Amino acid sequence: MAHDDELLARTRHDLARAEERLRLLSDASVALASILDADEALRRLARLTVPSVGDACVIDLVEERQVRRVAVVHRDSGGPPPEGLGAPTPWLDDSAAPLARVLRGAGPVVVHDVFALEQPGTLGRNQDDLYRRLDARSALIVPLQARRTVLGALSVFRAARAAEFDREDVALASDLGHRAGLALENARLYAFQRHTAEQLQRSLLPDLYGLGHLELAARYVPAREGAEVGGDWYDAFPLTDGSAVLAIGDVVGHDLTAAVRMGQLRNMLRALAYDSGDSPAGVMRRLDGVMQGLSTTELVTSVIVRVYAPPAGPWIAQWTNAGHPPPVLAVPGAGGRLLEEGLAPVLGVDPALERGDALVVLPAGATLLLYTDGLIERPGEDIGRGLTRLRQQAAALADLPLPRFCEELLARLTDGHYDDVAILALRVPGRATTAS
Repeated sequence: MAHDDELLARTRHDLARAEERLRLLSDASVALASILDADEALRRLARLTVPSVGDACVIDLVEERQVRRVAVVHRDSGGPPPEGLGAPTPWLDDSAAPLARVLRGAGPVVVHDVFALEQPGTLGRNQDDLYRRLDARSALIVPLQARRTVLGALSVFRAARAAEFDREDVALASDLGHRAGLALENARLYAFQRHTAEQLQRSLLPDLYGLGHLELAARYVPAREGAEVGGDWYDAFPLTDGSAVLAIGDVVGHDLTAAVRMGQLRNMLRALAYDSGDSPAGVMRRLDGVMQGLSTTELVTSVIVRVYAPPAGPWIAQWTNAGHPPPVLAVPGAGGRLLEEGLAPVLGVDPALERGDALVVLPAGATLLLYTDGLIERPGEDIGRGLTRLRQQAAALADLPLPRFCEELLARLTDGHYDDVAILALRVPGRATTAS
């Protein structure tokens, strides 16, 4: 009977231990999958590992033949701070340190007495210092590995009073390291793709060449991390009669394809506007037809403005709008106005749709602002509130020099932005602006 009770108790203990470890693996998977910031994900993993697996956890990454420590977690709140990170440490292929061996691909390494080791070199000395800080006696080091490439290492430490690491501990830590390696690779691939798309998008945007007679400013701000690069674009170029075309738009999509289509669309617009001499509405109709005939681009919103800036006489803006947020005209001392005329459906619906032009006289000192919807849209908020907010802020900043106008507008309206933002602003001469 006593034997049966002992067996039952042992079985219950093993089941509870297995359940705890399964829960840890589940929590680790959620932590690693819920964030694309690789360092933050690994710090979450380290916090989950302590005290379930050991008294302390350290995670190191290999970056350009250096070891960078991204997480240090200790179960004793009076011990080392969770963010006690060290400077990157060089390491050599022939280093005998257990961490170096794991980073070379040796697989899980268990060290029963860390102070019995001889660890020469900078990496070894740093490890010895770490053991003392963590009051560690034994260590379990497993690789963060993905596609046969070791990206770093997860080290778990136990104090002298704790039990030694067994095969189940090694299996559990190895599983955590494998999951962390896959998550790290995914985060890096995402960051690379996002950086590539952003650089491509920036390279496709114009440098406003040939418009020295106009005071223009443009900005492009990618969405915060966690959102992909989109198809926001702007353009400005001169025509043969001395007028200039300003344009802004948004290609549906949030990836490299959208960025490429944005570049194609901008080039088509330039060719059509320069060659035809049409009004903005005529150019927009041509662009719609060419886009649907020669491009795979589906839906596009856009505003095309033609600015007439004669040496004498008032400046005039003629524009048309294909389903895009309306331009803003901000005049110092006179407030801001949404230019809501000239509106028609988005490009990509029907090239035969009727489109019309609208006209406005641009007062001296006024600012004409074109922008994409990322500047005004907020999740769960009516777009009307965003437009009102933009109009009010543009009016309040209308006295500032144009570069500061753009910077301040972005600072006030893009806190926590969820989408890309492109803006293009024109300042009409004739009134002194407030000094910066």
